[in-house]
Amino acid sequence: MARYKYQKTSYTSYLLILVLGILIGIGLFVILFYKAPETGSQVIYHEPSEKMYAEINLVAVDQDGNGVTTPLTVDVIPGSGKVLTDIEKLLFWVDTQYSIQTARNVAVNITQTNMDNYDLIYSIKSDAAVVGGPSAGAALTIATIAALENKTLDSDIIITGTIEPDGSIGQVGGVLEKAQAASDVGVSVFLVPAGQGEQTYLKPNETCTRRGGFLFCETVYEQVTINIGEDAGISVIEVENIEDALQYFGL
Repeated sequence: MARYKYQKTSYTSYLLILVLGILIGIGLFVILFYKAPETGSQVIYHEPSEKMYAEINLVAVDQDGNGVTTPLTVDVIPGSGKVLTDIEKLLFWVDTQYSIQTARNVAVNITQTNMDNYDLIYSIKSDAAVVGGPSAGAALTIATIAALENKTLDSDIIITGTIEPDGSIGQVGGVLEKAQAASDVGVSVFLVPAGQGEQTYLKPNETCTRRGGFLFCETVYEQVTINIGEDAGISVIEVENIEDALQYFGL
């Protein structure tokens, strides 16, 4: 009887050890190889490096109606997600603030950058009083993207146009004057909003005749369309959105 009882106990122990080993093996497999199913789309953000910046030439119109160029610098520094500015002699400041904020949001969305621990500093130093506002939006966006990716922009390219929250580039004024200013500083490519590669205006033509002792004059307005690139001596390319513009800047 004692011998039979000893054999029964030994068999039960072996069975328990076997079951326990199987359970441990399953647990290790789950820990090492099991991946939980995705519950939805996830955005993976990257962190910018400690110090990054980019510079781009802005083209604008001064208070006298002449086209001018001025450098813009965007710095990325450790911070808490703030947008800071160091801008001199810029008119329409409220519009420019809105353009900067929109440019920042579009750039962050395109680059998928986590800005919680970083600030952006926008610096413009101009000798002339420059008319700012929305027309610098596209350039602000391009420069912000370059700064977040720590890339150098091609200085041979200038862009004008507003920036919309969806990344589209809107039309602006003074395109001919800006094209001439870009050409004057040696830029070879000028990116403009879609539909603004040409400019149409009314040209006054005055004819006068003398009748008796009186001079009668009549002004007739003629619609004239000019090719901005040909008139300013620069290559003008139309772009619809930031993605279109990025390829010309090599981003």
